[in-house]
Amino acid sequence: MSLNDETKAEQHVVVDEDAPGPPISVPDSGDHGEGGKLKMIVQLVKKCLGVKDIATMRLSLPASLLEPVPNLEYWQYLDRPDLFAAINDAEFPFERMLAAVRFAFTKDLKFVHGKVCKPYNSVLGEHFRAHWDVPPINYSDDQTQTIIPLTHTTEAVVNGSETASVKSGRSSKSTKSGFSAFSKVKSPTQATPSPPSLETNVTARMSNLSLGNDTNPERLRVIYVTEQVSHHPPVSAYYASCPQRNVELFGIDQISAKVSGTTVRVSPGEFNRGIFVNITGGFGEGERYHITHPVASVNGILRGSFYVTVSETTIITCTGGKPGTKFRAILEYKDESWLGKAHFLVEGVIHTVHEGDTEHEEWTKVKHVPSDRVVAVFDGSWRGHIRWRRVGGGSYPNAFSSSASSPSPSHEHLPTPDIPPHSASRADISRPDTKYSTLINLSTLQVIPKEVRPLEKQMANESRKLWQNVTSNLMKKEYSEATKEKIAIEQRQRDAAAERKRKGVEFIPKYFEKDLSAGYAKLTEEGWKAVKEELEEALPSQ
Repeated sequence: MSLNDETKAEQHVVVDEDAPGPPISVPDSGDHGEGGKLKMIVQLVKKCLGVKDIATMRLSLPASLLEPVPNLEYWQYLDRPDLFAAINDAEFPFERMLAAVRFAFTKDLKFVHGKVCKPYNSVLGEHFRAHWDVPPINYSDDQTQTIIPLTHTTEAVVNGSETASVKSGRSSKSTKSGFSAFSKVKSPTQATPSPPSLETNVTARMSNLSLGNDTNPERLRVIYVTEQVSHHPPVSAYYASCPQRNVELFGIDQISAKVSGTTVRVSPGEFNRGIFVNITGGFGEGERYHITHPVASVNGILRGSFYVTVSETTIITCTGGKPGTKFRAILEYKDESWLGKAHFLVEGVIHTVHEGDTEHEEWTKVKHVPSDRVVAVFDGSWRGHIRWRRVGGGSYPNAFSSSASSPSPSHEHLPTPDIPPHSASRADISRPDTKYSTLINLSTLQVIPKEVRPLEKQMANESRKLWQNVTSNLMKKEYSEATKEKIAIEQRQRDAAAERKRKGVEFIPKYFEKDLSAGYAKLTEEGWKAVKEELEEALPSQ
């Protein structure tokens, strides 16, 4: 690339005047092969060395380095909406905590099976809406509560005649809500594939989708609404719910990113305090689960082969609901050696929290939890098989035959917990287990594609409508045209910001209230309207 060409390319780089620090940009080299992309990425990494937080900088990339997916669509935690809906299936508190742990392991399933990609940067006021119609999770009738996902799994689903019994979805009246129109829909035995769109080209492409042997006509609708509520720093608010199972999810998305050596370390931003799950009815009515985010690193940058590793911990805390003992889970991701192959190991415990106690707030690792408070342990690979067992009358195991297990788990030699009788129930530790059971096998689960309203029904600042020209050109590999369209969108945002500044007008989000101090934003009247519309969107069979 000549100096004149590089100067011309730099002229097309759009930066934001309100962002802190000098702009960081990489001009399009013109070489759109893997080698050319790698050179641009290495150049970008070099420019980011020493930057405290890349996410807050004035950063612009050529479209050839982007995947054809909007940021608001990409960053969502419902890769397995069926497991989100299943959090409130169980009658007993311990089993609901177990379900919350399963959901936590699947919320970013895209990074288990798919490649790491850079989506479009969201613009202020951009929003995205989607829904899923999924069969409820089934359960085996033994005491291990083994789950049986009915769709998008690479394992054949075993039907009821080949097992002792299969519990279907726990669909009691106590877990239903007024949105019964979605509960029983005649549909084919396989999940309806998404229409040929961005979803099939991106999300579905990231995994080999195999549909289970689903003969259950019931469908649960899970909806999702999100909006970009701040540009500097980039912050979005989100809300999801499954009214039929009385569960809702909400929070703030904001990341902090820093180049550390040859990796990019990604952690929660200032406003991102984790995921909040509310149980609004049914068995767990009144409970709230708070799920914190771990720290992730993008590796393999200099080799052009990106993969994600996870470190530190995820903590899941249950509060509210019926009086009595609550449960808390610690998922501890094991540090990877900088030499050799990554093992993606995780271990954890579920422990009791007594009403009024606060001492557990200091427990952030497995080894911090007193042995007499532990009721279950688990370990394995967060990209594969994770096993668990209750802890009661027996001791912790000393043998670890599973290849996915941590070679030296912190819970290996802990003494047997002494749980007070009033804390025991059928669902926690009254019956000691001597063997491990499968908590979840992530290697067999695939991302479930979302359903999105057609472009003609979307608003101008709705993600797919907003970025449709960029996406179309990227899909046709017309990178120069895609970059021009991307620059036009960025310029319109700058112009709108300048106009607000000139008039002294503050940006007000449409779907979420602007107060982010609680770690989430409440829906506005327009937000609830969007939720209702998504819930009432016609089913594929209608």
